[in-house]
Amino acid sequence: MSYHVPTGGLPGQHELTTDRSVVTDAYAVLPRRTMSDITASLLPHWDDMRMWILARPLTGMAETFSQYLVEVQPGGGSERPEDDPRAEAVLFVVGGQLTVTIAGTAHVLDEGGYAYLAPGEAYTVRSTGEVPATFHWVRKNYQAVDGLDAPESFVTSDAEVEPSVMPDTDGRWATTRFADPTDVRHDMHVNIVTFQPGGSIPFPETHVMEHGLYVLQGKGVYLLNQEWVEVQAGDFMWLRAFCPQACYAGGPEPFRYLLYKDVNRHAPLGRLFG
Repeated sequence: MSYHVPTGGLPGQHELTTDRSVVTDAYAVLPRRTMSDITASLLPHWDDMRMWILARPLTGMAETFSQYLVEVQPGGGSERPEDDPRAEAVLFVVGGQLTVTIAGTAHVLDEGGYAYLAPGEAYTVRSTGEVPATFHWVRKNYQAVDGLDAPESFVTSDAEVEPSVMPDTDGRWATTRFADPTDVRHDMHVNIVTFQPGGSIPFPETHVMEHGLYVLQGKGVYLLNQEWVEVQAGDFMWLRAFCPQACYAGGPEPFRYLLYKDVNRHAPLGRLFG
């Protein structure tokens, strides 16, 4: 598997300012060049880390989730990474090695490693390889349902999960689903969508689910509302609920992205998040 890993740095003074960055009420595009040294953030109770905040609950942008791209130097990490007992999370490793300890059991996540962390789970993270560990951290306040238990934490990987091929696509479009899509205990899914070169979403999907999309590999052209936008590995997109979306995959390699969506809950009558 191949995953884009940001390197930070700063564009040179000779480069043009013009870029593909755009923020609208319906969607946003953060090209990979925006993830520079001067846009990185830090967190309390972490050692030797920095991160880029790709999405956060914000009027006119993300409502249901936050997403970070985190870089931790070898030996760095946190004994108390999460300070919100309501938060559930997914960690997806794109570079290096991350050891996640859950309920006293250490799980070593190499590139492609995936961990779902249940709301209120006590866990620790540590970069245990020879190079920095880089991973996505998707967080959401879990929407509890009376009479329904929260899902348990689990660990898996991109290599361990067989992609589900979309019907009538000759294998050009597939989704790697890490959580059982029929398990309604889950109120969010973080999957990987893969298009082979030339594959497409052949109609404008328009639905209630909010999305965060980070391009892991390849390039493509994405329909966002009424605009076609060219994207590549390292770019991030946010799509509000009901934003029309479609895409074509370019070549010469697969076009793959990490996809967040909220699922399996009533549409709130009034403001639920905040």
